[in-house]
Amino acid sequence: MEKQHLYIAGPECFYPDGDARLMAFRKEAEAAGYAVSLPNDNPLDLTHEDLQRNADAIFENCAVSMNETTAILCDLECFRGPLPDGGSIYELGMAYGRGLPCYGYTRDKRPLRWKFRPDGSSCPLEFRDLPFSPNVVGSTKIVEGGFSECLKLFSVDLEERAKMAGSRHEQTAPAAGPTLEKQDDRPVVFLAGPERWLPRAERDAVYAEMKRLCAETGLLAITPADPVPGAADTDSDDPMVRAFRQFDRNQQSVRNCDAVIACLNDYYGWEPESDTSFECGLAFQLGKKLYGYMDNVGHMNQRVPNEERDGAYRDPCGCTVENFDYPVNLMFSSSMPIYGGSFAQVIGKIAADLCKK
Repeated sequence: MEKQHLYIAGPECFYPDGDARLMAFRKEAEAAGYAVSLPNDNPLDLTHEDLQRNADAIFENCAVSMNETTAILCDLECFRGPLPDGGSIYELGMAYGRGLPCYGYTRDKRPLRWKFRPDGSSCPLEFRDLPFSPNVVGSTKIVEGGFSECLKLFSVDLEERAKMAGSRHEQTAPAAGPTLEKQDDRPVVFLAGPERWLPRAERDAVYAEMKRLCAETGLLAITPADPVPGAADTDSDDPMVRAFRQFDRNQQSVRNCDAVIACLNDYYGWEPESDTSFECGLAFQLGKKLYGYMDNVGHMNQRVPNEERDGAYRDPCGCTVENFDYPVNLMFSSSMPIYGGSFAQVIGKIAADLCKK
């Protein structure tokens, strides 16, 4: 256990009592014998007049801490809507990109169809029985309960892996390198965003138009709906099999691309769509270029309902709303340029930057 260094992720840093909660998590993990990294561990100079520089310092600290850890335990509770905190899902993607064991916990493992509209009409039929989006389900061992239950499961799994290391049968995971053979010099871009959740006919029409715009600007676009060389088809009667296969296609597409173009609009709340958040974190960890776009790039404390209280901007639940002059959580804002407008309005700027020699 002394060799294990846990990264504890979640929205607690925004809670009014978040510091106390995170310290309790740390003490519990350390009592079990683990080293711990928290996103707010290292003392940082956050006195810059340029608030974006403060955000960038926090992001760099998170990235450094992630590279020192051996596993991630992530709070998947809903945050400002039915989805988990987007920054935490970004960190899950980073951890998966490093090949780390990913663990999550939640008190609510109900299917997505109960977390969105009551009739489930906002979810594709093939995924509405999942508790979270395919990338979260496919990458993460999810515990129903709290941090303590998640930590206990991690400890049991660690013991089991140690036993397996002493068995006669060596277990190795296949390396997941690029599987797409490029036919020309065009940059390959993966289109990440909530369009994947549209009804199939509408989704395919939207993706066809986005691909056309990319082709016009010298890019080759791939989407979550496309078949992926080396990855299985998603068809299955089992929703968990479908979820894992979709996740496998998504993560392989990120490995196959040169850049990810992510729609970071709010999705049924005040957080980006979860699969998109995961793919952004994975792409960053793999050294891919990242570009984001949003309809509204006003600062977070202008977009998210809040009131000034106790020297901070507080949302209706009392959680802190970031004040870094950025439009979305700093994990996204500090790792990519974010353009204002629709895909059609921004793709020319992105292509010009991506294709410049």
